[in-house]
Amino acid sequence: MLKINLEFRKGVLFIRLKGELTKSTVNSLNKYLIPVIIKHGIKYIVYNLGAIKVIDDFGKKSLQKGIEAARLNHGEGLICNTSLVINNNIQTVENELIALSLIEI
Repeated sequence: MLKINLEFRKGVLFIRLKGELTKSTVNSLNKYLIPVIIKHGIKYIVYNLGAIKVIDDFGKKSLQKGIEAARLNHGEGLICNTSLVINNNIQTVENELIALSLIEI
């Protein structure tokens, strides 16, 4: 099971994920989140993975897709609260406050 909590603050969409981000759960993220990013022209996203218990390659690709959608809007995406290396092209920071300070709006 995957729970998704979204908060839009100071021009940044914070995406807090809880549970498992695996092949069986990524569809909910892909079908819901990416269209929201594209439709509303969201430029900056921060994934908070602090409550993720399990992530597989499908989950990592889903995170990459969300960040690519933000980049299409001439923005950027970050990941926080995890020690996982998702992709070398995605910056990982310690927490949401640091992520917010790095994003220049």
